[in-house]
Amino acid sequence: MLAQCGYGSLRGLEELIIAGRITVNRQPAEVGQKVGPNDQVRINGELVRLRFAAPRVRVLLYHKPAGEIVSRADPEGRPTVFDKLPRLGSAKWIAVGRLDFNSEGLLMFTTLGELANRLMHPRYEVEREYSVRVMGTLTPEQERQLLEGVGWRMVRRRCSRLPMAAERARITGTRSSCPKGRNKEVRRMFETLGLMVSRLIRTRYGVVNMPPQLKRGQMLELQARGARHVAEGGRDAVRRGTRRSFRGEPASQQRR
Repeated sequence: MLAQCGYGSLRGLEELIIAGRITVNRQPAEVGQKVGPNDQVRINGELVRLRFAAPRVRVLLYHKPAGEIVSRADPEGRPTVFDKLPRLGSAKWIAVGRLDFNSEGLLMFTTLGELANRLMHPRYEVEREYSVRVMGTLTPEQERQLLEGVGWRMVRRRCSRLPMAAERARITGTRSSCPKGRNKEVRRMFETLGLMVSRLIRTRYGVVNMPPQLKRGQMLELQARGARHVAEGGRDAVRRGTRRSFRGEPASQQRR
């Protein structure tokens, strides 16, 4: 229920329950516990409002530029992706996965914690696809070493507008042994062979491709039909590798 109302992902809320930071009627909550309209639920002692009607699923696409951090606050004062998102009432946006400070591309947000968990949890094997520019020449043997046994696929192509020592590749994968994120794993894969990634852009997350009209720093909210497809059929479609894109409605750049 808390996840459906936008108070966090299932995994994050379970950690709060185990830590004793969520209570029901002033008693420690239990994982999987059911609550009703007459129950009082508190997170860190603060009473929260639960909606027992089916919530509206909202999915927002954002073209993250380099130089923004995927966090609600940063001790170093760097810009965060949450600064630009439309305001919500009692719910909040949950980031689906992360991109590091220097990475760019498709970043998804939703108001439904259950959906965020489905898209992020390793057991669902949701594919991510990245476009990578590498400074250096990638040999066939290096490519074999990069891809062998790590669940990634690569399509290489040279770019005539780049220096001779630069190559571009499209790399797609599902599994990851790196808890800090797949985009960092991609960088480290190349770094182990002495190749520097000069640019990394996420172009697809599961069934959702980066819309071509979505420029850096812009956002797009999926129409209700697209959001429902991601929420209700996304898991199976993602595991089949579906590349279907959705049309969206421009989200206001003003806070609301």
